[in-house]
Amino acid sequence: MLGSRQKELLKSIVEEYVKSARPVGSKSLCKKFKCSSATIRNDMALLEDLGYLEKTHISSGRVPSESGYRYYVDNLMEPKKISGEDMMRLQTIFNNNELELNDAISKSLEIISDMTNYTSVVLGKESSDNKLQKVEVIPLSERQLIAIVITNTGHVENKNINLEENIPAIEISKTTELLNKMLVGTPIDDVPSKLEFEIKPIIRNYIQNYEVVYNAFYNALSNFTSDRDVKFNGKTNILKQPEFNTVDDVKNIISKFESKDMVSKIEETDDEVKVYIGSESEFDDNVTIVKTKYKANGREGTIAVIGPKRMEYERVVNMLEYIKEKIESKFNNDK
Repeated sequence: MLGSRQKELLKSIVEEYVKSARPVGSKSLCKKFKCSSATIRNDMALLEDLGYLEKTHISSGRVPSESGYRYYVDNLMEPKKISGEDMMRLQTIFNNNELELNDAISKSLEIISDMTNYTSVVLGKESSDNKLQKVEVIPLSERQLIAIVITNTGHVENKNINLEENIPAIEISKTTELLNKMLVGTPIDDVPSKLEFEIKPIIRNYIQNYEVVYNAFYNALSNFTSDRDVKFNGKTNILKQPEFNTVDDVKNIISKFESKDMVSKIEETDDEVKVYIGSESEFDDNVTIVKTKYKANGREGTIAVIGPKRMEYERVVNMLEYIKEKIESKFNNDK
C-alpha cells in the first residue's frame, strides 16, 4: 500500500520521464517535495522494491517499470478533457460534412500521429465478417467487365471479369440486377454457395447466355479476399523514439507492422478506451497500445495509437475518447 507521498512521487517520476526520456534522480525531486534527499531515496527504494521503478545502467536515477506505468494509469492519471489546441485540430475533421466515415477516421488519426509523434492505426473487421451490400458492373467491352463489390463495412474490391463470348450489355445489366436482388445482406463467406444453389438454378430465366455469364461472375465473386482493411499513419514515428535506437529494434518493430498475424492482435473488442502496456499488448514488450472499438453506420473496427511505454497517457486517452465519441455521434445520426 503506497502512502500519499509515494503516490505523488511515482506520478512525478512517470511524468518527468515521459517528458525527458532521462532517468529521474532524487535531486530534482527534493526541491519539488521539499524533503531531504535521504527521504526521497528511501521512498524511491521502496517503489523499486515494489516493482514500480527500475535502475538503469547508465545513471543513478530511476525509470518507471511496466508495473509502474500500469499503477500510474490505473490510480494516478488524472482524467482531463482534451486540450483546446488538440480539440480545434480534430474539430476541423468532424465539422466537415463532406467527409465519409472512413475518411473522417483516417484523417483524425493522421492528426493524432502528427501531434503526438506516435503511430496510429485503423483496423477494420476481417472481410469474412462483412456482408455484401452492392455489386456494380462497368462494361469495358463485350468481353471484359469490371465488377465493383461493396460490403456493409465500406470494404471495396474491384474484380476483372473476362467473358468467353460477346455478351450484350442488357444481359449484363439483368445479371447485375439479379445479383443485387438476391445477394445483398449475404455474408461474404456464404456468397459462393448462394450463387451455386439459389442463383444458378434461376439465372436461365433472366438471360440467354446464362452459362457464360454465370461462370464468369461465380469465379469473380467467389474469390473475395479475407484480409482486413488496415491503415497506418506515422508508421515510422515510433522509430524516432529513443527506445528504438538499434538496428535490431527497428527491424523487429517494422516486421511486426508488416505481419498480418501481429497486426490482428491490435483489434479491440471493448467499447471503452483501453491501455495495454508492454507485454500486455501481445504485440511488443517495448510499446504501449491505446485502443478502442468504434461502431458507426453499421460498421465497426478498431482505432489505436502505438507509442513507447514512455507515452503521454492522459493526452492519448483523451484524444481517442474524443474521436470515438465524435465518430459514433456524427455518423450514427447521419441518414
